[in-house]
Amino acid sequence: MSNKMMKTSRLTAEDIHGVWAIMPTPATSDASDWRSTYTVDLKETARIVEELITAGVDGILSMGTFGECATLTWEEKRDFVATVVETIDGRVPYFCGSTALNTREVIRQTREFMNIGASGTMLGVPMWVEADLPTAVQFYRDVAEAVPEAAIAVYANPQAFKFDFPRPFWAEMAKIPQVVAAKYLGIGMLDLDLKLAPNVRFLPHEDDYYAAARINPERITAFWSSGSMCGPAAPIVLRNSVKRAKSSGDWSKAKIVSDDMRGADSTLFPRGDFAEFSKYNIGLEKARMNEAGWLTAGPCRPPYHLVPEDYISGALKSGKAWAALHAKYSKEL
Repeated sequence: MSNKMMKTSRLTAEDIHGVWAIMPTPATSDASDWRSTYTVDLKETARIVEELITAGVDGILSMGTFGECATLTWEEKRDFVATVVETIDGRVPYFCGSTALNTREVIRQTREFMNIGASGTMLGVPMWVEADLPTAVQFYRDVAEAVPEAAIAVYANPQAFKFDFPRPFWAEMAKIPQVVAAKYLGIGMLDLDLKLAPNVRFLPHEDDYYAAARINPERITAFWSSGSMCGPAAPIVLRNSVKRAKSSGDWSKAKIVSDDMRGADSTLFPRGDFAEFSKYNIGLEKARMNEAGWLTAGPCRPPYHLVPEDYISGALKSGKAWAALHAKYSKEL
């Protein structure tokens, strides 16, 4: 798919499958200092993207929470997206985050990113004031109207956006043609949400992909992967194993890989508490990536660079475990 095709022919849910790796925004060594004026390591950005594509990922997401969308300057965002687009060169689709504090700024950034060559936006609701259902729905309607060429992946993280993404929300999203995907957390209501939004590709987290695919093998064909940033081999083997299981009916290999990945994530969440993890998401995720050694995420940008040391230790253990998984499953590729 060429850049031109990606800009003139909007993606649909049918175009979204496989492993969607979600990237950090690689930082320079001085990025934690508020005096720093430019903190994006563009060379490392290009290297990561090239390595992900070479490894076989099916799509790329960026500038979410640990992508530090909230702490990048506009110049940094623009240059980062341009580097990702140039490196991808039309080989895989790319959704970049354009979440901001108000509708007008989201629209401005989304238009700019589409002009650069992104496939679409991974978009959460503005988070200064807690949104009610009509506000959240109207926000997505407005962005879709303003930038009709942009495919939209709803960034459905209740902790980050102070919004529960309830069942009526998904029923309304189904009415917006530009909404083609959702970065989705938890699968407790997945079966109902799939019915409410039949034209949306729900992407569960990699740890939930095996179970989600068993709930609905036809609709669950893709997942988002943060573990890929510690080495993408295990997520790619999971993708392949689930695909084979859908044909053969033998899910045993897929479950083994899924259990391995869940085990590697087990120390990432302080006291097993996702809400507590969410307070320090950026620092914990970047710590495990740096420890795994597959990439250099660099330090965190302020004000989110302060993380309790005992929390960091769990992230480092997770990074080591993911590095071991990457080495193990690389032998199967």
